[in-house]
Amino acid sequence: MTSESSGAGNAAVRRRAPNAARRSEKSRRAILTAAFELVGEVGYAKLSVEGIAARAGVGKQTIYRWWPSKGAVLFDAFLMLSEGDGGEPGELPDTGDLAADLKLVLRATVAELNDQGHDEPMRALSIEMGRDPELAAQYAERLGGPMNEMKKRRLRSAQRAGQLDADIDLDIAVDLLWGPLAARWLQRDGPLTPEYADALVDAALAGLRPRP
Repeated sequence: MTSESSGAGNAAVRRRAPNAARRSEKSRRAILTAAFELVGEVGYAKLSVEGIAARAGVGKQTIYRWWPSKGAVLFDAFLMLSEGDGGEPGELPDTGDLAADLKLVLRATVAELNDQGHDEPMRALSIEMGRDPELAAQYAERLGGPMNEMKKRRLRSAQRAGQLDADIDLDIAVDLLWGPLAARWLQRDGPLTPEYADALVDAALAGLRPRP
């Protein structure tokens, strides 16, 4: 066999060989999708690594190789489906009309919280973070923190435009705007409606705008 034919044969083998990275990514996405679907179907208490593995068509040892717990799997699943597989959060709208922009964002948040496909996974993640400090730290680093920074960037822009008091603590401003919405959802304390979102924005901005 000549060196040329040998080289061509090796190239053919390489082309036929499965791409390990692609196969791993396919398995990872199957696992995360299975976790998100199952928690909505059976609830977090009945969610198991064995069940996720069976739905995804992988061995449970594959899951344990990549994640330490079902809570960690669920967090990555939520991140993948909420942010496009872990991509960076975008930016809040900035049309120059702060109230209109915030109402648009909070109305979208209400719609997401009312989505039955997201409700159970989000509640399960909230409960698990209360039990698992490491998972809570991951959430803060990978999702909660970046989301808060995105919100503060929009409010900082409003401060520069003179639409918010320059001395307002932006962390407190974020809490005032989004905190009541999260609390009502978590405690099931009243309906989540677009009108409630609008009222939150109006009430918060009444206290955050510059004083005459």
